Amino acid sequence: MKEGTILNNRYQLLESLGSGGMADVFRARDLMLDRYVAIKILRKDYSGNPDFQDRFRQEARAAANLSHPNIVTVHDFGLDEDQLFIVMEHVPGKDMKSLLRQRGRFTVAEAIPLIVQACAGIGYAHRAGLVHCDVKPHNIIVTPDKRIKVTDFGIARALATIVPGERTDVVWGSPQYFSPEQAQGEAPSPASDVYSLGVVLYEMLSGTPPFTASTPEEMARLHINAHPIPISEYVPDIPPALEEIIMKVLSKEPAARYRTADQLGRVLQKFGTPRDENEEPIAPSLNPSIASRLPTTAVPVPPVVRTLPPVPAVSNTNPPPLSNVVPDPDTTEIDWASVGLGLLALIAVGGLIPFWIMVYFAYNPP
Repeated sequence: MKEGTILNNRYQLLESLGSGGMADVFRARDLMLDRYVAIKILRKDYSGNPDFQDRFRQEARAAANLSHPNIVTVHDFGLDEDQLFIVMEHVPGKDMKSLLRQRGRFTVAEAIPLIVQACAGIGYAHRAGLVHCDVKPHNIIVTPDKRIKVTDFGIARALATIVPGERTDVVWGSPQYFSPEQAQGEAPSPASDVYSLGVVLYEMLSGTPPFTASTPEEMARLHINAHPIPISEYVPDIPPALEEIIMKVLSKEPAARYRTADQLGRVLQKFGTPRDENEEPIAPSLNPSIASRLPTTAVPVPPVVRTLPPVPAVSNTNPPPLSNVVPDPDTTEIDWASVGLGLLALIAVGGLIPFWIMVYFAYNPP
């Protein structure tokens, strides 16, 4: 389709945002609600498959139910001129793959906050029972203010219906980023998305994916059998604990990884807020508004001089007799409350004596 086309008498295509083997993306205007949106139009050979159409509608409905700050919102989907399209929130910014091509790689301080946001969005989908299946830098949008938006939930699952036969005959996702179980044609799980996030993080920090190959078959074999080069060979100053986390995420067995993206995000958070070891934080009990009014320069404080009472000289003579020692008034103070309670107890016991005498004579008359 071309710029200026109006889909379903509602969405006017304004400009192309990108094109791939699966779909073309346009910035468009929603004429009914008067807002800008992004529209992904799938190729005709995909759109003409009835099974794919049904699965696409199912996945689009599921994705439209996801509402999270780190997920691109799905507004609508439809079919026009025998081509399926999906209408999404328009997010200004660039995808992660474009940024990697521009700058090469990210530092740890830059990469971790971004990948933690991606984990938050994908983890939310995991809690909703959805697996992305195609986590890759192309589907991670970075806004100018460093916010992350994950897109294309469920489209890879819909594409799987185009290939007839059993699910095990289907290869899910993009070869460079899919998990070993996806490479073997097995159904993906949340742990599969975690593996793909690990591949993305590896590439963000090192500037290269953990595996490269000339064919999808060779790439699948590497994901299934090969071990990646330790990332410390690319980034010598990477924290050893962070390298261990990345290697755990890239484990061949799903059970050896973190189960969901939420778990991975929580583990990575401590690396996203580095602190200066020499920095002395303000006491937690100090109100921030008060702290902001404190002077920034040091105010000299006069030294506090404490005068101790004179210590009497130690005498070798015998101590005075106890009768001459003046008692401490505090130790001789009478506890009137205790005395009162004792008297009450004595009166109570004394008052029972006549009662017991009566009882005695009642059973032993004189």
